[in-house]
Amino acid sequence: MSLTRREFTKQSALTGAGVALTGVVGSLATAPGALAAEETAETVETAGHGRHAPGYGPLIPDPDKILALPAGFSYRIITHSGITKLDSGEFTPSNHDGTATFDGPRGVTLLVNNHELKGPRSGWKYPVPLTEGLVYDPAASGGCSVVEVHRSGEVAQWVGIAGTSTNCAGGRTPWGTWLTCEETEDLAGKNGMTKDHGYVFEVDPYDRRSNREPKPVKAFGRYAHEAVVIDPGSGHAYLTEDASGPNGLLYRWVPPHGFEHGRGHLRHLADDAGVLQATKCYDSGGRFVDDLSRATKIGTVYGVDWIDVPERDGRTSSVRKQFGDKDITRARKLEGMWWGDCGVYIVSSYAREESPVQHDGQVWFYDPKRRTLTLKVLLGINPDPSKDGAFDGPDNITVSPYGGLVIAEDGEGVQHLFGATERGRTYPIARNELNIGTEEEPEFSEFTGVVFSPDGRTLYANIQTPGIMLAITGPWRRQPRAQSESPRALR
Repeated sequence: MSLTRREFTKQSALTGAGVALTGVVGSLATAPGALAAEETAETVETAGHGRHAPGYGPLIPDPDKILALPAGFSYRIITHSGITKLDSGEFTPSNHDGTATFDGPRGVTLLVNNHELKGPRSGWKYPVPLTEGLVYDPAASGGCSVVEVHRSGEVAQWVGIAGTSTNCAGGRTPWGTWLTCEETEDLAGKNGMTKDHGYVFEVDPYDRRSNREPKPVKAFGRYAHEAVVIDPGSGHAYLTEDASGPNGLLYRWVPPHGFEHGRGHLRHLADDAGVLQATKCYDSGGRFVDDLSRATKIGTVYGVDWIDVPERDGRTSSVRKQFGDKDITRARKLEGMWWGDCGVYIVSSYAREESPVQHDGQVWFYDPKRRTLTLKVLLGINPDPSKDGAFDGPDNITVSPYGGLVIAEDGEGVQHLFGATERGRTYPIARNELNIGTEEEPEFSEFTGVVFSPDGRTLYANIQTPGIMLAITGPWRRQPRAQSESPRALR
């Protein structure tokens, strides 16, 4: 049974100090993927008494100046925009973003890779090719490529969808397809577009024919989509919005009665099918929370109500602008999501002056059964992003088969792939050493599309600019687990 606002407030009052305090013990002790970013004195002391430190050691500079990795790890370039080619002969499109992996036949790994290309095709050297039958809007430059990696090392690539715009993150479905998200609100006639954009599209990596005549899933709404996750039990879709002025929203789509998910089923939904809703959070005292940046302590727990969206297609007013400031809870740069531990991990990349409290990254966990949001990772302001060490700006995210999370950094200065353990410590996995700036003013592109292969042996990730997909292998191992708490401590 879902936790109602009144029940949440009553339960919080009975615990004395409130959920923001007891939630730290309860979540870290009982949730397999519970995380915190701060390294406390306790974790340092424990690590010094015979326990393995998290991660894989320091990063070793790459003589080829692409990717620094720990000792024993190596990487391989799978696709490289402007260098590798699709089966059709065109160059791999640029600006790699959200990615998912799928089990292919005879040991093949299939990947669907977004290309975050906004605006008209003339603005990009390597847009997604307009493959016949797979085009939504011939004026748009974005889309997805499907990458086939064989055990032998052979790689094949083809277009999954073309003519979409600003394909940022997205999400893998429980039935084995990819949902690609347009992070734009451009209507026909704006920025050269001939059709409306800001939708979610489904791409099937197994069946090219099913991708023909692309149709947006308008039931999910039209806004600056970032990521989407499907609850395999209820069928609810959770969606993030990366927007400001005002800050974006976390959405939930509830399917209509009797609807069953499956391959190709979404394209047959009516445009107004189901109910699209936005979050409204409240603290342990029942007080409304206007923005997720209000949370400043790991373990803070908010109850969640879901408020119906008035007009999901945003024809006259963007969806997030249809609510008053006291109607819903906002957050700056809601980014990647991933399903794990029977819930959804959700990233808020950073908050600055447009948010009530500044930070350099949050990861929340939404528990659908309890209907609560718990703060798992909180990154403080990085004082000097140009120096290696601290992390800022989490973006794409995945749950690691070795415990905790792996996060792609999209911050300022140095860019990393980094992990966050169940004991609440972060550690580096890789550093981008491909300088796309100058020696005097270096610039390093963000990491995107972080995801493990189905067998857990390979970590795939992208350097967005110019667009490089990398396969990272090495001596992966289980990261330190959280210590168990006594039953008394959990009460």
